[in-house]
Amino acid sequence: MRKLEYFGDIFLYALNRRDLLKFAAASIVLYSCGATDGATEETRPSTLTYNTLYPNTEDRIMIPEGYDHSVLIKWGDPLDNGPALDWNRVYGAPTEEDIERQKHCFGYNCDYVGFFKLDQDRALLVVNHEYTNPELMFSNFNTPTENQSRLMLYAHGVSVVEIKRSGEKWVYVKGSAYNRRITGETVCYISGPAAGHRLMKTSYDPTGTFVKGTLNNCAAGKTPWGTVLTCEENFHSYFAGNRDQLTDDLVKNIHQRYGVPSSFSAIYGFHNIDNRFNINQEPNEAFRFGWVVEIDPYDPSRPPVKRTALGRFKHEAATTVVAPDGRVVVYMGDDERFEYVYKFVTKGKYNPNNREANFGLLDEGTLYVARFKDNFTGEWVPIATVEGGRITPNPNLPQVFKNDPVLCFINTRGAADALGATKMDRPEDFEWNPVTKSVFVALTYNERRGASGQPSTDRANPRGPNYMGHIVEIIEEGRNPTAERFTWTIPLLCGDPNSTDTNKKLVIYGQTATSNVPAISAPDNFAFDKAGNLWIATDGNPSRDRLQKNDGVYTLNMQTKELKMFLSGVPGCEICGPEFSDDYKTFFCAIQHPGEGAQTKWPYLGDGVVVPRPSVVQVWRKDGKEVYL
Repeated sequence: MRKLEYFGDIFLYALNRRDLLKFAAASIVLYSCGATDGATEETRPSTLTYNTLYPNTEDRIMIPEGYDHSVLIKWGDPLDNGPALDWNRVYGAPTEEDIERQKHCFGYNCDYVGFFKLDQDRALLVVNHEYTNPELMFSNFNTPTENQSRLMLYAHGVSVVEIKRSGEKWVYVKGSAYNRRITGETVCYISGPAAGHRLMKTSYDPTGTFVKGTLNNCAAGKTPWGTVLTCEENFHSYFAGNRDQLTDDLVKNIHQRYGVPSSFSAIYGFHNIDNRFNINQEPNEAFRFGWVVEIDPYDPSRPPVKRTALGRFKHEAATTVVAPDGRVVVYMGDDERFEYVYKFVTKGKYNPNNREANFGLLDEGTLYVARFKDNFTGEWVPIATVEGGRITPNPNLPQVFKNDPVLCFINTRGAADALGATKMDRPEDFEWNPVTKSVFVALTYNERRGASGQPSTDRANPRGPNYMGHIVEIIEEGRNPTAERFTWTIPLLCGDPNSTDTNKKLVIYGQTATSNVPAISAPDNFAFDKAGNLWIATDGNPSRDRLQKNDGVYTLNMQTKELKMFLSGVPGCEICGPEFSDDYKTFFCAIQHPGEGAQTKWPYLGDGVVVPRPSVVQVWRKDGKEVYL
């Protein structure tokens, strides 16, 4: 019989028994109701009968018996009717021809994967290209050449590509009119409260209303009107310069809070090919990154738009939910240690009968940041409301935000600091569970938690150091995403059931896992199937402080509270973008940076290519049933 251990046995400080009984009772009520709350014929309970995998170091993709998989699209595949990128030539020394081809070929380091239906047998796949690994792309890499930097700039961004059914799987369509590359040079418009602000103006854009490119696109989300909200995360890593030489103290202080410039700037060398990446030449350019960018996959002529009302930080995820009153709520995380959890509630309401009426819906509303309390409740604290061109900041903010309310959106981190938001352990993906009507957030890890001079543990971030990561579930008051109060639980404290370190044990819904449950660490990206089961992609298993195994995809069965491992990646990769086709018969995920800190030439396609290639993989059941059954 499995031994039950209360959270108090796992957390690094004791919870009193009264709190534990309250927590246990609340969890029983929540999850006994969750199996039926909102359930329909389309959200039937799942058995998830596949036999679990276990973390390993194999140099291949592994999936359970009864499933099959293939590479759908990979870095350098042509989206037009031209040739593929010459990977081996790029590896040696990229030419002008290679740079031009990269503008029209699938980008590097795929992250978010979004499925947008066209008809029964056709769909669009939207894929982010977060960053590049020059040490893998180029032989004997040291300081980037001009051609290497230019190729990397065009390997960033987003790809939109048409796919069609071919038997049991999908293939991508070369030359489709929908196919589109958005790169680090594509013009994006700036909308919302920050548009035209003095900090958004540069020499090439004195109006502060457009910017060249979107960078470091990590996770994303879909809107009800069929657009994608792609998230600019670690934008600071592209800038170089001497911050101490800046003469504007406000600019200097905000750049410091966001890590601009970064010590990693030399890796890309963008400042050597374009002065806009040199903060001493263009001190405001960095303010034009760190936003949520709305892209319409169905209309290649519609330019990307940076929606500044959603705040500026290192965005991971922008998950939308339509509230009962029709307003749209966007959940967002700031992926850095000790950063915050946010949401945005629109002023206007979603119009299902007029798609065009919804463009601009994300420009007005209220931006909130979360406070988690030790009694398993929490509150959403308003930062600022924008309506009709007027910004109303929280009256408790310092005078600098009242004097210039646009700073609530440009320096969102500073506003959240001032409002006493809860510092979290790298909040990454958010996803809304359609069955329990609650939202789950991945807290990947934070090995600095509790270290000298760093914030200590709290109940929402209970481990210090937090090597393994955990998952928090937020239950909004009345199950209404617009609510300003919530309760919360920790369904999963990641870890290894066989670890002798209590701080690294695997705990599922308050129970210490038995040795037959697969170890898991560093939860990153999520997806829910129709039954409400949570699919978890990881980023960090290979670390010395974690499992020293390949990253993978896991499933947490909400009915049985059982954790299984569904897919195992290749050495050095992380798994991103878990996504399903509309009929749930295909599971998609991204294999990002295969070979990072490891040895692999995956995907081993027999084409003589010597470099590993980030790719999107598809998985299906051999019997043709839904993947999650």
